[in-house]
Amino acid sequence: MIAVIQAGGKGIRLRPYTMLLPKPLMPVGDLPVIEVILKWLRRWGVTKTYITLGHLGHLIRALCGDGKQWDVEIKYNQEPEPMGTIGPLKLLKNELKETFFNINSDLITDLNLRALRAFHVEHGGMITVAVTERIVKSELGVFETENSQMIDFHEKPAMKYLASCGVYCMEPEILDLIPNGVPFGFDDLMNIMLQKKLPVWLYHHEGLWLDIGRAEDYRSVQKSFMKDYKMRVLGA
Repeated sequence: MIAVIQAGGKGIRLRPYTMLLPKPLMPVGDLPVIEVILKWLRRWGVTKTYITLGHLGHLIRALCGDGKQWDVEIKYNQEPEPMGTIGPLKLLKNELKETFFNINSDLITDLNLRALRAFHVEHGGMITVAVTERIVKSELGVFETENSQMIDFHEKPAMKYLASCGVYCMEPEILDLIPNGVPFGFDDLMNIMLQKKLPVWLYHHEGLWLDIGRAEDYRSVQKSFMKDYKMRVLGA
């Protein structure tokens, strides 16, 4: 199986740390997050990985090398300029000729990639998005209105959402929807697929998922990775 790791972002949410260190090299426990991701991918049978590079990409290349230390073949693609979360895939059009995973470089998860791929193949379509339930608590009082009149009020309500895990199973045909030479994000892709009435399947993940680009999740994984998460993510 093949995966693309999107590692070109500037990690703005984790500044000032990411001004000197790219987000994929931020440590979780005793490992940089990109090493955790690569070992997790290999655990589920991914043997070839493309890493898209941008901000401080030479440091990522220096750490990961050709991937032999993890029994993974790694190739790199340098973004000429920031291209968004999906745009860099267009640069790999000649390499992505079969079903592949597209992975954000700021996550920790125990998602079963074989199960995700099986779900994707079973349902068809160009993309399956791994999603997880997140509870978002508002810090404000929220009104429900009708004709400018209050009909209900909720003080700091908590709302449930299905959020993208930043893990996608894709077919090569999806690259035809990505424009050339302009930044293109996941939100742009979803809007195009809605406009074209193309199916987007959702694979529900109920296990571990943390976005280490968020300061609160990063603190959480730092406290627990060595004790519990390492076994769950890497099986070791």
